[in-house]
Amino acid sequence: MADNLVHVVDDDVDVRKSLGFLLATADFAVRLYESATAFLATATGNLDGCIVTDVRMPGIDGIEFLRQLRTRGHTLPVIVMTGHADVALAVQAMKEGAADFIEKPFDDELLIDAIRSALDNRNPVHAVHPQSAEINGRLSTLSERERQVLDGLVSGLANKTIAYDLGISPRTVEIHRANVMSKMGASSLSHLVRMALVVESKY
Repeated sequence: MADNLVHVVDDDVDVRKSLGFLLATADFAVRLYESATAFLATATGNLDGCIVTDVRMPGIDGIEFLRQLRTRGHTLPVIVMTGHADVALAVQAMKEGAADFIEKPFDDELLIDAIRSALDNRNPVHAVHPQSAEINGRLSTLSERERQVLDGLVSGLANKTIAYDLGISPRTVEIHRANVMSKMGASSLSHLVRMALVVESKY
């Protein structure tokens, strides 16, 4: 079934097995690959479903994997798993065309929801662009400081780095970040980044 096929690409055998079990119990058809190279070696013709991949892998990492998929003309959605310190990589992945990113450790339901959303919205670029006027409207409600924090987040900077750059405390950045998420109507950091990328001409 193309509508529920998930390709899991991760070099950690335990992660692969646990994800395979989780997704199988959620009624997805699952294929497991130990590397991006292994996936690309078998990727011929039109690919169905979606891909869940780690951003940090030996050989071809998640970012290069995205590039190679696009170069080969594969358009299936890709969800990138990242460590908490890999926000910059996650933002880069979104710019390379990832459908979403999920920070580890993540809640099982969060991943399942992200996969279902990715499978339901096979063409995310066209799905979000009609919202650009609405997103610009929300951006206009941000204070100057909140815009600076948003710019830092979209650049992939950690809260501490944003705090240092702006000369404020990390706690203040957290407050501004929460305000930005609320005003933008963002359900997650990946949702916020996705909205910002839609109107990236402003950045």
